Amino acid sequence: MPHYDLCVIGSGSGNSLLDERFTSMNVALVDKGINGAFGGTCLNVGCIPTKMFVRPADLTRAREAAAAVDVSLPWGDADWPAIRDRIFGRIDAISSSGRDWRIENEHITLFEGEARFTGEKTLGVAGGKLTADRFVIATGSRPRPLAVAVPPEVTVHTSDTVMRLDRLPKSMVIIGGGFIAAEFAHIFSAFGTRVTIINRSGTLLRKEDEDVAKRFTTRMSKRMAVRLNQKLVRLEPDEGGEILVVTADHEGIEYEYNAEVLLNATGRIPNGDTMNLAAAGVEMDDDGLIRVDEFQRTTAEGIFAMGDVSSPAQLKHVANHETRTVQHNLLHPDDLIASNHNAIPHAVFGDPQIGSVGATEQELRESGRRYVKAIQDYGSVAYGWAMEDQHSFCKLLADPDTGLLLGAHIIGEQASTLIQPLIQAMSFNLGIRDMARGQYWIHPALTEVVENALLSLAVPGYDGEPDPVNE
Repeated sequence: MPHYDLCVIGSGSGNSLLDERFTSMNVALVDKGINGAFGGTCLNVGCIPTKMFVRPADLTRAREAAAAVDVSLPWGDADWPAIRDRIFGRIDAISSSGRDWRIENEHITLFEGEARFTGEKTLGVAGGKLTADRFVIATGSRPRPLAVAVPPEVTVHTSDTVMRLDRLPKSMVIIGGGFIAAEFAHIFSAFGTRVTIINRSGTLLRKEDEDVAKRFTTRMSKRMAVRLNQKLVRLEPDEGGEILVVTADHEGIEYEYNAEVLLNATGRIPNGDTMNLAAAGVEMDDDGLIRVDEFQRTTAEGIFAMGDVSSPAQLKHVANHETRTVQHNLLHPDDLIASNHNAIPHAVFGDPQIGSVGATEQELRESGRRYVKAIQDYGSVAYGWAMEDQHSFCKLLADPDTGLLLGAHIIGEQASTLIQPLIQAMSFNLGIRDMARGQYWIHPALTEVVENALLSLAVPGYDGEPDPVNE
């Protein structure tokens, strides 16, 4: 049974962990692979390929934005096979070369297969066993299965498979109303697929700030069929190779939808339950996440965990941060550092786009915390005028006593970029007045919507009115 100084399980952020500082260690890297590919969710089936699909989807929507400013453009004609092959021609090559590189590393032994603990610091993989002084569990997550029986004649796609379809479907039913559903609904509807979204709750993106979720749901409903407050009841094969999707509302009334493709976009679940963690003394919480402390240590001595398998955020930038924490703590066991999980931002790359950080208004209201808020429309600043944007806004929530931001939520073009200065303010406790008046804001850039939202907040040190749109 081979023994290693370190065993890393997972080739996403776990692979990124193994930089040049670990060359003096004898390392085992264990990789199950996603659809046979080396690397994690982000590279193969998540952040990167989806955003590479979002870009051409955004461009096909240019006709709508152009019409608002009196420009006529032809309808976009998306070449699905060409788009798909361009994207995965790049991604698959990166995945393959990453695997080859690790095989060539003399201090790293790559084991390919599913990993299960068989005892304390003992791992079964690829038909054998290995031991190590220390372990890092970074096995990520997988699509949540549907809560109904799936007939053998029915194919249910997930984010792991739908991007590699042979052809663009004429129709698609998407089950779910979170960010995965939102982004794929944008992609496929922009390319010409007739999309129907089925969602159990009364709004899409229900975990977003309530004003943002309501606006997003309204905008999406104008582009595609959005069916709210309905749950999936059963699936049946239908004539012509289509799928019959049967749902029911709160009163038990059933509805039927037909589609060529069914996409399960109900979220992802951590992979810790596949690893027999109890044998190693590693505990999970009620949500299936591996329990870790602030240093990313599990309940078993010498075993760390990071990323989707232990973090409720399920965000690559969180996994990257935790990777840096684990790297340091492996290399400096007598000088541990803690992960910082304050002010974690996220974005939804749908249409419209969303950027968010901190508390939502409903969270503050439910907690009883005092707050003030400001909502600034894109159309109230000069660049918003240029865009003729009547739908987008920046919403800020702040503590009226300290003048610090509690939450920031933007819906509209460039939201994922516009949110960044607000993330910085929350991360470094930058007060509203200092942020609004302590720096220049380029006029007439779209960032003025953030500036004016800051000036609209009634907090200590406030000494002026929002700048007029034509200043």
